[in-house]
Amino acid sequence: MARTPLGLQLTRTSRVISQEFDRVMAEAGGSAAAWQVLLLVRSKQWGQQSEMAQAMGVTGATLTHHLNALARQGLVRRWREDSNRRVQRVELTDDGIALFDRLRAVAMRHDRRLRSHLTDDEAEQLGALLEKLRAGVEDEAATPAA
Repeated sequence: MARTPLGLQLTRTSRVISQEFDRVMAEAGGSAAAWQVLLLVRSKQWGQQSEMAQAMGVTGATLTHHLNALARQGLVRRWREDSNRRVQRVELTDDGIALFDRLRAVAMRHDRRLRSHLTDDEAEQLGALLEKLRAGVEDEAATPAA
């Protein structure tokens, strides 16, 4: 009996879940990308924009595009540090905080929906297995071929 490859199962599942997440974010006036940026800015869990881009899994240019769009919408404020002009800081404006709060509620509902068909143990196991798959691919990609 032939098994469906894991990569194909992950791709299909990811596509369905991502499309639904994009839909509910759009209904709330945002996007999945905007949510990721707002979350990282709000949590202050990054130092430089390159670290923020890496955390999102995008290039620096893509992150700059997202930040520029959010700045044009009045959702983030950006400035360079006086002591080191190469360092750019970002913070949410009041409108950015309001959108963050709205999108956070949507993201939490979406997560509850995903978890609703799993027990707590299954959700924990799935998270661990996904992390194991990700780490294995990253480890293999970082190891030079012999």
